[in-house]
Amino acid sequence: MGKLDGKVAIVTGAASGIGAETVCALAEAGARVLVADLNLEGAREVAAGIEARGGRALACRADVAEEDDVRRMVRTAVESFGGLDVLHNNAAASASAQMDRDLDFLNLEVEVWDRAMAVNARGPMLGCKHAVPAMIERGGGSIINTSSVSGLTGNLTHTAYGASKGALNALTLGVATLFGKRGIRCNAIAPGVIRTPSLEANVPAELLAAYEASNLLPRLGQARDIAQAVVFLASDESAYITGQILRVDGGAMSHHPAVAQFRPASD
Repeated sequence: MGKLDGKVAIVTGAASGIGAETVCALAEAGARVLVADLNLEGAREVAAGIEARGGRALACRADVAEEDDVRRMVRTAVESFGGLDVLHNNAAASASAQMDRDLDFLNLEVEVWDRAMAVNARGPMLGCKHAVPAMIERGGGSIINTSSVSGLTGNLTHTAYGASKGALNALTLGVATLFGKRGIRCNAIAPGVIRTPSLEANVPAELLAAYEASNLLPRLGQARDIAQAVVFLASDESAYITGQILRVDGGAMSHHPAVAQFRPASD
């Protein structure tokens, strides 16, 4: 018996990276999963892989910034699998074309700011708006938002991204407050630097080494680290946890920033 047997889940931004890994982890735990992404072909590949391993998954194209798409996404999960228990709001405007233009405040184009807010903040809001009624019909549910440590700290760049993740943290607390008495739990996961194909293709090796030096653990994160945290927050094992921002960052945010500079090279 899997810890999510009988549960129905939606994962957005699920065609690659953290989303794809999370879909697989949820399916392995017994959930039936709607694989939602702008990239429908990629979503279909992920869903087909799960079905080939004996799981239940269905692909759905969804732009989370568009309310009609989100409404249809939730309706598809309910009609296809009989209800909704878990929503993982994972989709984000994090492609290099967006992030390369996400500069400091003095050089930030308004359209870059608006795109970050539309996907990273409005998208999860719309997901919650349309998922909560379906979850209430099932007696409750769990919403897990993919935030970022960028929403908890200042940075020299990626201004819009960090602000949008800060907004997502506030949304997480609001949903937990509003709907806790109806059986809805809402938490966020704030990943640190996670090794994905996209990260390694766009971040220089020397910068990755600097990130790794700032971790307390001897490696950077893997997508599986986030996926397992999602499974935990989706399951009854976390039944008394809500309104939390869980940092899954290898301890990067748990020490004075100068520690990385003074740690002996022999460590």
